[in-house]
Amino acid sequence: MERMNVQSAQSEYTNITPSRNQCVYTSCYCEENVWKLCEHVKDQGTCSLDEVYAVFISNDRKMIPIWKQKSSRGDEPVIWDYHVILLHVNKQGQNYIYDLDTTLPFPCLLDVYSKEAFRSDEDLKPSFWRKLRVIPGDTYLKKFASDRSHMKDADGNWRMPPPPYPCLETSESKMNLDDFICMDARVGYGEVYNLSDFVQHFGVK
Repeated sequence: MERMNVQSAQSEYTNITPSRNQCVYTSCYCEENVWKLCEHVKDQGTCSLDEVYAVFISNDRKMIPIWKQKSSRGDEPVIWDYHVILLHVNKQGQNYIYDLDTTLPFPCLLDVYSKEAFRSDEDLKPSFWRKLRVIPGDTYLKKFASDRSHMKDADGNWRMPPPPYPCLETSESKMNLDDFICMDARVGYGEVYNLSDFVQHFGVK
């Protein structure tokens, strides 16, 4: 019965981004991939921009496990310092996650993504508990900036090749990525949740 409900929900839902292989994507630059998804929604009007959120996942130690990632080995999680996904708060029904690095569907029902990719903090050591900073898409487009310096080693070489388009910057900043990764609610933009509060707030009621 649950499977039918999931299929029914997915079949009635209209994607707000291009198909996965048509999206602007650069490996290891998830924050920019999600920025480009927000830009697509704004430019194409596929839904109201106030339904879309950039979600940064990290914690104080910058060690967060996420399952069902393309770089996973078997059923092992990937331990990221941070990861960024797109949340569509769908006013017509259930909410969806867009993650260009997952092996789950694109998009994926939030409750399915949560169960498969986040699982639960209860089985993890506290140092691996996840926090999530949820930032309105419009704010993200206007305020986020990255000069990509975090992707260079001590000698100035790229750890991973950068995106082909210019760095994202604002009139106020050329680099404020750390403000978004930081999970101190007193810093930066948006709202910070622990995992259970995030799922309770945005998942099926």
